[in-house]
Amino acid sequence: MVDKTIEGAFEKALFAARWLVAPIYLGLIFCIAMLLVVLVKYMAIVGKQALTLNMHDATVATLSFIDLALIANLVLIVLYTGYSSFVSSLNIENHPDKPGWLGKVDFSDLKLKLFASMLAITGIELLKAFMDMRETGVVNVAVMRWLIAIHVAFLATTLASAVSHRLGTSQPES
Repeated sequence: MVDKTIEGAFEKALFAARWLVAPIYLGLIFCIAMLLVVLVKYMAIVGKQALTLNMHDATVATLSFIDLALIANLVLIVLYTGYSSFVSSLNIENHPDKPGWLGKVDFSDLKLKLFASMLAITGIELLKAFMDMRETGVVNVAVMRWLIAIHVAFLATTLASAVSHRLGTSQPES
């Protein structure tokens, strides 16, 4: 039989170990800053060409901005939900800017949001590739196959996760 003092100390250490994950969330904050730098650089590049852009280039630029927003949102979802689920509660209950979903998203919901975001991101990349193909007439078959395969894989994963989530939440508790 394990001494209750040893067991208690072990459980305290185990619980405190969650703070070893906290630096990873600092890394995610850095990633958002990095995306902001990319946005500013891209805005400078596109801004210089704004008056001479054709419809195709303007659409691809717009899709790139949407892509950045989706990726940043994905990082925020992981950052907020992961930290508050696994490390510590966020003490922002009365903050007027608190996202409405925060505190209501469980791990299963987080997976669905992540998969849906990745599906949207791969869809945008696929759309940009199709638009470039249409504009230039050049088809890189290997790249297109990979983009489609990755998109279909995310689609299948998202659908499987959604079905699994639905089945898990619709089962009566015993």
